Formats: sequence, C-alpha cells, structure tokens
Amino acid sequence: MSRIVYVNGDYVPEAEAKVSVFDRGFLMADAVYEVTSVLDGRLIDFEGHAARLARSLAELDMTNPLSHQELLEAHRALVRKNCVTEGMVYLQVTRGNPGDRDFLFPDPGTCRPTVVMFTQSKPGLADNPAARTGWRVITLPDLRWARRDIKTVQLLYPSMGKMAAKRAGADDAWMVQDGLVTEGTSNNAYIVKGRTIVTRDLSHDILHGITRAAVLRFAREAQYEVEERPFTVDEAQAADEAFVTSASTFVMPVVEIDGVRLADGRPGPVARRLREIYIEESRRSAI
Repeated sequence: MSRIVYVNGDYVPEAEAKVSVFDRGFLMADAVYEVTSVLDGRLIDFEGHAARLARSLAELDMTNPLSHQELLEAHRALVRKNCVTEGMVYLQVTRGNPGDRDFLFPDPGTCRPTVVMFTQSKPGLADNPAARTGWRVITLPDLRWARRDIKTVQLLYPSMGKMAAKRAGADDAWMVQDGLVTEGTSNNAYIVKGRTIVTRDLSHDILHGITRAAVLRFAREAQYEVEERPFTVDEAQAADEAFVTSASTFVMPVVEIDGVRLADGRPGPVARRLREIYIEESRRSAI
C-alpha cells in the first residue's frame, strides 16, 4: 500500500507528493523539522515537539503555518491513514517557494511556508534488540554550525558522522568540541557514575531534546542524581555506563567508546531502568 503523505494541507499518495525546485528547503536547507514517535497508534511527547517546532521557527524568523490543533489533527490523520502502530511522524516546514533563488529571505506576506509530513512504520520500536546489547560509538570533531539548538534540516555532517561510524564498525558517533562531548549525530549523550547521570547542559551547542527532558525528569523522580555539565571523552570511557536518548531510540545503552569497553561491556542497570520507565510512562501519557 502506498503511503499517504501531507503536503500543504492535502493528503496524497507519496508518488504524487510534489514540492517546487525553488523551495528554500531544497535550495538553502532553510527549514526545520520534528520527529514524533508513535506507540500503540498514539503520539509520544507531542506537546514537547510542538513547542520546540514553534521555537525553531521563531529563531529563524519563520512563520508558523499551522495552529496547535491543526498540527495535532494532521499527525493523527497520518497515523490513522497509514495504519501506523509503532513508528514515527516526520514533519518539515520550509520558508517556502519565492519563485526564484535568492539569499535574502522572501517577504512572508507573499511567500507561504511549505509543510510536509510523512510516516515511517517501525514495528518493534519499543522492543529494539539493540537495547539489549548496546551501541558502540566513535568520536569525531564537531564541525556543525553553532546553532545546534535549532532543529534545522542541515543534516549533512551528522549523516557523514553516521557513515564514519558505519565504516568503523560502530553504531553511532559522538561529537567532540574543545575536548568535550556535545552530543551524538542524532541524539543526546549521557554517562553514568554510580547513581549520578551526567549530560551536557542546554545551550546553543546541543539540541534541546524532548526525550532528554522527559528522561531527566523520570531520572530525578527515580532518585538518581543528575549533573548537567560537559564531560570529556576520557571521563566517558571511565564511566560505569553510558547511553543516548532520542525520539526514535528512546533510551539506548552505549557499551563502547572509541574501542574502550565500559564496565563489563553490557548495558548498565541505570540505562536499562530508564528505558523501561520512559516506555511505560510514554505509553501511559500518549495521545
């Protein structure tokens, strides 16, 4: 069955979905995006993703083309039309099609944003076998632009990082700037020492992860200590355990960093417990 996708208010078969070659998302990567996970046919952390979308658009002086209710209804419609039980809804908003190429922003009064949404079905999203064995990561210099807190579609360097990890026989890459870990290619990074969880503090240096916020809230409720500060690669390699969080991986244990095995090389108890809590609470609060 062909996927049904959303393009500027219309639901069309994916083969019929079209965006202009003059769209600034295509020409300039002048666009933002969000990814909302689906469990049991319902949306996870939708309010957080909607709020971050609004923030990203505002940071780029881009018009928010949909109301909160319209955004929610479109997400639910795509899940329903594509019979998604476990998976993701991807949303991209571009500055639109001004009719030609120009570095200057077009007049928002005459150039409407382009909105595209589509689903990806991912059976077994919650019961991911990788969570039972853990990820191996490598480190790379962080060469991305300085406003990583805005969730733009400028994903070339993260894509290069994932390819570098694949060539190295690893699962992902952690970015390092001035000797300190910023985040993974598409996730926030954490280390654990005893019952203390360490993750980089919020700033322009990292994405303000929606899953991050939820996991840290659950961690504090479960009586874990949380330190929001930068950490070095050496500190990470000496940690008891490590993990990453994102909308698509939830909580994913990390068992090796640049070839150095953490503890016994298996997912640690803190990461395992936080994954359990996150999935349980997400299922309970999904909409």
